[in-house]
Amino acid sequence: MSAPDVTLEPEWSTLLVACSTPAVGDRQARLQSCLEAPIRWAKLSSLAERHGLQPLLFQTLQSVEELVPAHEMNSLRQAYQTNLHKAMLLSRELIRIVGHLSELGVDVMPYKGLALAEALYGDIALRQAGDIDLLIHPEHLGRVQDAVAKLGYVPHSRLSDIEEQAQLKSGYECAFDSATGRNVLEAQWAMLPRFYSVDFDLKGLFERAMTVEVAGQPMKTPSHADLFLTLSVHAAKHVWGRLVWLCDIARLMRLPALDWNWILTEAKELGVTRILQVTMLAANQLLGVEIPAAALASLPADRAAPGLAQEIQTYIASEAAFNGESVSYFRLMMRLRERRADRVRFLSRLILTPGPGEWRLVRLPRTLFPLYRLVRISRLASRLVGG
Repeated sequence: MSAPDVTLEPEWSTLLVACSTPAVGDRQARLQSCLEAPIRWAKLSSLAERHGLQPLLFQTLQSVEELVPAHEMNSLRQAYQTNLHKAMLLSRELIRIVGHLSELGVDVMPYKGLALAEALYGDIALRQAGDIDLLIHPEHLGRVQDAVAKLGYVPHSRLSDIEEQAQLKSGYECAFDSATGRNVLEAQWAMLPRFYSVDFDLKGLFERAMTVEVAGQPMKTPSHADLFLTLSVHAAKHVWGRLVWLCDIARLMRLPALDWNWILTEAKELGVTRILQVTMLAANQLLGVEIPAAALASLPADRAAPGLAQEIQTYIASEAAFNGESVSYFRLMMRLRERRADRVRFLSRLILTPGPGEWRLVRLPRTLFPLYRLVRISRLASRLVGG
């Protein structure tokens, strides 16, 4: 995970200050200090876009607008307005989808995206808009597919009946395309693919849900405590590659009423305590947010976590793209688990769980469907040989 040291570049420092919490030092003074150095504005804008932070960058720079070249500020303002327009379009579509499913008696829950922007930022304009994520019950997938088809959404990948049954057991989402683009809507019945061996209780997430308003429409979304767990694990899955994910975590860490005893008890049960520690350390070291005393008091000693957090920070600051199907990625996922049993479970499920990649590679008749395990093993072996 080696990467060039960019921590001293003024563009990176400016971005970190822009997304740090206002309570961390004198943010305006720190911004002024960063902007004293020559700023490559195109690079700063590109960094903000890549890390999902253009709205926050624009909002923060407004406080020191006199230090920003007028044409650069106009460019940032235009990007902010474009994001706001997209967020409003997505919010209207989310309301339409959730309303239609509710009329059919299908229980769904917006997750991440717009609901997260409202829950943590209080404004859909302050988080870079992407797509629509819905949590669903696995037994409702067919009804969801039929319902959203009437709204103009089609599955991004077509699966046979037997493939879809297998995907429900081992996968976690179904993506949909529409006239507005590809993968605009994602329906998730699990938080991660099964081979990651982090088996969240989805029913419990629905039961503990809180209510937020998206464009004035009340909707359920996971509770703050559940968000802390699920967002930390989601970020780990993607090697914390976008700084916005740590910004979300930092805002959760600052909530005074977060139940850390419950969170850490649940993390221990799931076997993701190390992932939580790495996430909080990275948020602390990059964004300056304090790790709550209640969390520190309950966290077990873990000598591996600080080193992993340093590795992660180096990767986040680089422009490298981590290959999520490489041997090094799978090794990292195992290093992030504190229990040997979870590492063994991850490895065995990884090796023995075929998916769309294998189904696309070889077309087997229904009677030979179990042989896809051999295809999976063969694919992984070839990656291992290739390094």
